[in-house]
Amino acid sequence: MSIEIGATGSAVADPDMSLIDSIYARHSVRGYLDKEVPQEVLNRMFEIAQQAPSNCNVQPWKVYIASGALKDRLRKEMVEKTAAGVPPNPDYPYRVNFENEYRKRQVECAVALYSKMGIGRGDKEGRMRAVLRNFEFFDAPYIAFLGMDPSFGTTVAIDVGMFAQTLMLTMVAFGLHSCPMGTMRNYPDMIREAFDIEDGTKILFGISFGYEDLSVTANETRTTRDDVSTNVVFRSS
Repeated sequence: MSIEIGATGSAVADPDMSLIDSIYARHSVRGYLDKEVPQEVLNRMFEIAQQAPSNCNVQPWKVYIASGALKDRLRKEMVEKTAAGVPPNPDYPYRVNFENEYRKRQVECAVALYSKMGIGRGDKEGRMRAVLRNFEFFDAPYIAFLGMDPSFGTTVAIDVGMFAQTLMLTMVAFGLHSCPMGTMRNYPDMIREAFDIEDGTKILFGISFGYEDLSVTANETRTTRDDVSTNVVFRSS
């Protein structure tokens, strides 16, 4: 896949990639090349993602993208806090308890990833290292933090999720990959300080992104999807 710059200097996505191709090609990448993305490409990708649907077209997503020295500082501070066992203080507490078939899928995902990383079930040191990789942003050159106005609730958070999916699929069309990361909600005060956020924006999650490093074995991880009948019900009477 190649990235083209048009005659006017504008970024052009892969003309041979369909939306369906992007959906099947997208996967969570946990290892990136130390390579900057041209600003024109960044601008174009986020412009396209801005077309995502939202309730009454309020476009509630707030996106803060760190790179360079700021990204390195946030990475260092997050790793230190996590390694030291500093309790997270997320704006939106994580209250998910996976049971039954959901637990089964969660375990299958973990086994698929850890096996590629060479981490055994009893390897506590390896598992901790895997956790810290999240806060190292998987060596991505960019980390985006997504949030919304503090007055919004679950319904509007869904809109932010649709923006994120649109963005990640757009990235694939431009030859990049990403990893959505719930762990990026752990220390929201750090994000507000880094970006001088004074309006109380709450942080929902993050997305690391950049050019995939194919030499990283974790990037070989693939998960399965159940048959559509497991999740979808068609009925006409």
